[in-house]
Amino acid sequence: MQNKFNKLTWAVAVAAAAFASHASAGGYQINEQSVSGQGYGHAGRSSNVNDATIVFGNPAGMSFLDRAQLTAGGTYLNVNSRVRNAEATRSNLLTGGLEQQTTGSSDGDMVPGTLIPFAFYAHPVNEQLAFGFGVYAPFGSKTDYEDGFVGRNLGNYTELKVVSAQPTVSYRFNDQWSIGAGITYNRVEGELQRQVPQPGMGMADPDQDLDSRVEGDDDAWGYNLGVIFQPVPETTLGLTYRSKVDYTLTGSYRATNPDGSVATNPLTGAALEDNARLNLVTPETVNFSVTQHMSDRLKLMAGASWVRWSRFDEIHVTNDAGDTITRETQNYSNAWAYGVGGEYQLNPQLALRAGVTLDFTPTTDEFRSARIPSDDRRIFSIGAGWTPMDNLTVDLAYSYLTERSTQVDQTRTDHAGTMAETELAYSADYKNEAHGFGAQLTYRF
Repeated sequence: MQNKFNKLTWAVAVAAAAFASHASAGGYQINEQSVSGQGYGHAGRSSNVNDATIVFGNPAGMSFLDRAQLTAGGTYLNVNSRVRNAEATRSNLLTGGLEQQTTGSSDGDMVPGTLIPFAFYAHPVNEQLAFGFGVYAPFGSKTDYEDGFVGRNLGNYTELKVVSAQPTVSYRFNDQWSIGAGITYNRVEGELQRQVPQPGMGMADPDQDLDSRVEGDDDAWGYNLGVIFQPVPETTLGLTYRSKVDYTLTGSYRATNPDGSVATNPLTGAALEDNARLNLVTPETVNFSVTQHMSDRLKLMAGASWVRWSRFDEIHVTNDAGDTITRETQNYSNAWAYGVGGEYQLNPQLALRAGVTLDFTPTTDEFRSARIPSDDRRIFSIGAGWTPMDNLTVDLAYSYLTERSTQVDQTRTDHAGTMAETELAYSADYKNEAHGFGAQLTYRF
């Protein structure tokens, strides 16, 4: 029976961790590694060289910088979510399938405001060789529903944070070609929670639920490659490849009673806590962009990104002995994002920027989760760069993100720590939007 409870906890909680970390192409993607790039919707991510944030955008671009520089900043994300028509049910399948409405609320706005910082340093050694280093967040997600959330049995808290450190080198062969490469060290931490119903004990009462909580972490290595081709001085093409990263997320779970004590299996008396692991692969990404100088003051950019989400075919959770705890099909599809933008140099001190991005989700209605209830998105951005003196630039940007209205319609069967089986269902309509406020400082040595 205890192994059945392991399945209950990890099938939902760890599966949600995988979803959260993989949702970057259409869920809550962290694109915030450059405020100057945010201003034009990251349309020229691989081809437009403004500052040291090119360490992330395209390592080959460091060779186009004229001197060493340090860029640091961050973007504050304020996400607003509206939840309508939310309802949930529980059914005890071994007692005739009697369906009960789950009581609770659906306030929405379950994503707390978050600051996403970054820092990059680029150092051209000579006209050909350059080195760089960056620290940034490539993935991240957090949803925190209110106490008593009506869909709490399918997930009420999700937090995942990934921090990457990247040493980088680039070499410029001539006026036209440059290449670059970087190694990434990635650290992931996650915490997930849901409420587990106790069959026969207040089936629809949140005060009688067990609190099921999972925590885990891991670190892993990856790499990225970049190339820049400049056929004429006015035109720059950039191509960047970011590798997949293999994680073995190791963690623990604990189920607690309403009074805070560790819950026990009612048949064996064993404490409901254990270890488990999940092999997780974040997919590779390819970005291509072009920057075209239309005049001495105006340049336009366009770009496309492709993510190999088809790698995310299933979630396979095992215990320490290698026995399968759960295996669930995800059947993700590869996803694309497209952006266009521009920058106008109003005067020697002030540059104005704007851009539009379309970002498509890799998931489908069948697998959409209350933890990450996202869909296709549109992002509108504006920004400015102010250079009051030759060695200092301040960049500001604002982005408005709106997602297509979507629906979550989840149903699953729990094999709990008794002989009962409980079918859980949750459905709701979601509308998500976000505001991003970015600021960064670049100092040139």
